[in-house]
Amino acid sequence: MALSIMIFPRLLGSGQFEPAQLGLAQLDPGKSAAVAKAQVSNLVEQVDAAPEAAPAFNEQDLRCLALNIYHEARSEPKSGQVAVARVTLNRVASRAFPGSICEVVKQGGIKRNRCQFSWWCDGRSDLPTEKRAWRQAMEIARNVLDDAVPDPTRGALYYHANYTKPSWSRVYHRTTRIGRHLFYRPTKI
Repeated sequence: MALSIMIFPRLLGSGQFEPAQLGLAQLDPGKSAAVAKAQVSNLVEQVDAAPEAAPAFNEQDLRCLALNIYHEARSEPKSGQVAVARVTLNRVASRAFPGSICEVVKQGGIKRNRCQFSWWCDGRSDLPTEKRAWRQAMEIARNVLDDAVPDPTRGALYYHANYTKPSWSRVYHRTTRIGRHLFYRPTKI
């Protein structure tokens, strides 16, 4: 089993596959190196053909995503709230941004006008005060984390409200408008 952990750490950590499903139970340490190598090669092909394991998200990720939805888009239709959530996850998936939801949401610190999402560094309390809007933000966050809704932004990494015109918007490709938000991605992907 040590060999399998060394070869398949992502899969074994994901909980999606059991060793027997990958054929690891059939590896016999007494077999020749050539036979074992052929078995491992076959298993690698099976793993490459398997669907990508979804990243594991925890309660902290859920809360950070829900807070971002709540503060950035609670007055938007559900589609706009999903779009804000998807931009957050698109950033997590991008090498240009931090690798976790909370790190993306908190990027830039708490100094005013230095953060990525204005609610994070506006100096006000971040505690939700509207129960209904908070419940909806949590529900949308769960659905997006479960990948139950598609990305309506077409891969956007940025957005702004339609009543502002940030200078950076001229250098990106606008993908869509949802509610009062305009969504963008880099021109070269």
